[in-house]
Amino acid sequence: MKRHHRLAPFALLLLALARTPHAQTANSPLAAPEIAQTALDAQLFYQLLLGEINATDTEPATGYSMILDAARKTNDPALYQRASDIALQSRSGDSALQAARAWKQAFPESREANRYVLQILLALNRIADTPEMLRRDIVLAPAGERATALGGIPRLYSRVSDKKQAASVVEQAIGEYLTVPALAPAAWTTVGRLRMTAGDMPGAIDAARRGQEFNPRAEGPALLALELMDPKQPQAEPIVRRYIEGQPIPELRMGYARALLDAQRYAEAAKQLQVVTVERPQFAEAWLVQGTLQVQDNQLPAAEASLKKYVELAQGQGSGEERSRGLAQAFLSLSQIAEKRKDYAMAEAWLDRIDNSQDLLAAQNRRASLLAKQGKIDEARKLLRAVPDRNPGDARNKLMAEVQLLRDNKRFKAAHDLLSDASKQDPKDSDLLYEQAMLAEKMGNNVEMERLLRQVIAIKPDSHHAYNALGYSLAERNVRLSEARQLIQKALELAPGDPFITDSLGWVEFRMGNRAEALRILDTAYKSRPDAEIAAHLGEVLWALGQRDRAQNIWKEGLLLNSENETLQETLKRLRVKP
Repeated sequence: MKRHHRLAPFALLLLALARTPHAQTANSPLAAPEIAQTALDAQLFYQLLLGEINATDTEPATGYSMILDAARKTNDPALYQRASDIALQSRSGDSALQAARAWKQAFPESREANRYVLQILLALNRIADTPEMLRRDIVLAPAGERATALGGIPRLYSRVSDKKQAASVVEQAIGEYLTVPALAPAAWTTVGRLRMTAGDMPGAIDAARRGQEFNPRAEGPALLALELMDPKQPQAEPIVRRYIEGQPIPELRMGYARALLDAQRYAEAAKQLQVVTVERPQFAEAWLVQGTLQVQDNQLPAAEASLKKYVELAQGQGSGEERSRGLAQAFLSLSQIAEKRKDYAMAEAWLDRIDNSQDLLAAQNRRASLLAKQGKIDEARKLLRAVPDRNPGDARNKLMAEVQLLRDNKRFKAAHDLLSDASKQDPKDSDLLYEQAMLAEKMGNNVEMERLLRQVIAIKPDSHHAYNALGYSLAERNVRLSEARQLIQKALELAPGDPFITDSLGWVEFRMGNRAEALRILDTAYKSRPDAEIAAHLGEVLWALGQRDRAQNIWKEGLLLNSENETLQETLKRLRVKP
């Protein structure tokens, strides 16, 4: 049987050049390779063609040798590059490096040749051999592109195995740019990113701070600091805030707002979102996040306006998966607003506009809530269970949705039994155990609640929710208060600044008779996160201190935030107060 060889695109190009040697003009696409202007005699042409056939067949090493030999004879950069590519495709790193170095030696001012050597060294994990190539890459970049070249270094070193060595080597290689005012922000950002990848968070923050010292308006150090923001790394946020004080790009301010939301600093996040919507009213995502936060805060008219603004902008800015998911989230929130107003027909109408299949469970969850509000709890549960499982996580999400549905409708035992059955399948699932503990408390079974929470802590020692819930429960029952305070303080160590844990600490101080300290702590919590439950506790402390007018005002604010909050309602009933 006759064998047929498939010619590589490069060989086909050579054929075209050989057949029409005078047909190409300087502007012709086929005129690009320099080899078109060399002496492409029959022997050289045959060598190139045979090299390509071997390269794409069973003898890549032979093809590589023939192409590299042709490159040296013609001094053609395209052939050096082709030889390198053939070696890389055949997984011969050393041969690829040999061809790339020959190319670089022939064309010492070629940034592309130098970049090939650098990338191959990194692919071979020869980090220590890269400083010279890296320095040369920056030098060969056009002056106006050097900041960009510096910024691209972390991506070049992203796959090396020794991240600490990479950070050290790069910092040494680009050291001269760390003090050049125009390039220092980019250089320090690169150093910081590599330190971050190596796990040196304090070093990364220091690099971001040094970069910002050269130019407070530079985006790089601020973006790096934003990624480093964490309650355990408080030094990063001042860098972000310093940049925010100027005229930041909306995306970075938006990122800061999201970081504040993740830290549950909702009031501060809301301020940043408001600035974005004022300064950049066409920035759709800001309206969506602002609207979602306003729903959470029960600011229904404002939330409805924000979400409708998002829908208007999103529908006019094209399509795509991200936009579809955003619209689904907006429609779900608008349905929730209608449900709170008991306008069930409108709530269903908003759900009908969701066309993203991935949001089916969220939509059905909202429909189930509507059915439950109309007394059709069994029908609501069937609706959730009928949602198909597209992946292993869907079954769990359906379980948690049904548990939440039962909890919202005060079917605590049914929800508890669901979780109990699920926990038997996976006794080490701390999330299921935590939810089961919260339901045990609702049922008045404090012994089981405490047992389950201690089980959660044993499985997941960094579960600040479990420490807080157990400590708060003890404080609420006015028992073992010293232990309660220790548990809550441990929760705050794990989640510094969390307003709800701060609220728990204020409440245990009140129970221990430390009213002034309780007031100070609860004031801080309420300013950080205006919430009905925190309002209930703060109001009671004020009431006990004789500041009854202020207490009534705080309670009124709490009722506006959530008139159905059980803690607030119980407090007002117990103290016989009608704010």
